[in-house]
Amino acid sequence: MILLISDLHLEEQRPDLTRAFLHFLETRAAQAEALYILGDFFEVWVGDDGMTAYQQQIAHALNALSQRGTRIYLMHGNRDFMIGKAFCRQAGCTLLPDPYVAELGNERVLLTHGDSLCTRDEGYMRLRRWLRNPVSLFILHHLPLAKRQQLAQKLRSSSKLQTRMKASDIVDVTPEEVVRIMRRHQVRTLIHGHTHRPFIHALDVDGQPARRIVLGDWDRQGWALQVDESGFNQAPFALS
Repeated sequence: MILLISDLHLEEQRPDLTRAFLHFLETRAAQAEALYILGDFFEVWVGDDGMTAYQQQIAHALNALSQRGTRIYLMHGNRDFMIGKAFCRQAGCTLLPDPYVAELGNERVLLTHGDSLCTRDEGYMRLRRWLRNPVSLFILHHLPLAKRQQLAQKLRSSSKLQTRMKASDIVDVTPEEVVRIMRRHQVRTLIHGHTHRPFIHALDVDGQPARRIVLGDWDRQGWALQVDESGFNQAPFALS
């Protein structure tokens, strides 16, 4: 069994999410061969050197799962793209590039956080290109920690405001971009998060049946996609 989750947005101010996630690690994830976390694992991440006691607690819980034999894979999201090697060492997880082709259920599957698919949101895509540029990342990593924290707070506030103001189709994935990236990587299944719109979309890629599986976010309930001999199945569960 393999599990995939995304968009937990863990933060100290949401103890209900934290309790649910720790319980998830001790129970369901402990039975899995692998756990994939496809971005926005944390609500914010300003750099491994700014790791809080809370974030270290999460890293130790992941490491305990890894020590029990579950392989853990982590992908950057738009909120935590500055997670680095130090955190991954502490957490016992492997950082994946975005996008990444994995072998799941005897099938080549394309994994991505999903924000790169929202090409109609031109303002966000410009910001994303700037933030992910190696030169920009170098500058960000070398800013004083307090400055990074201020910048992160400003970006969070701006992101929430812009999302409320934009049309729903603008902040969703672009259908043509989905087909393009699936064709490029020669896959028939794409799995992503980011949009907080869990669903399995039936697609046609070059005359062949395909699907786009959108992972659910953790807020009022949790979501996990389970891959096993019965196929790809996603369902919500209570946080309590």
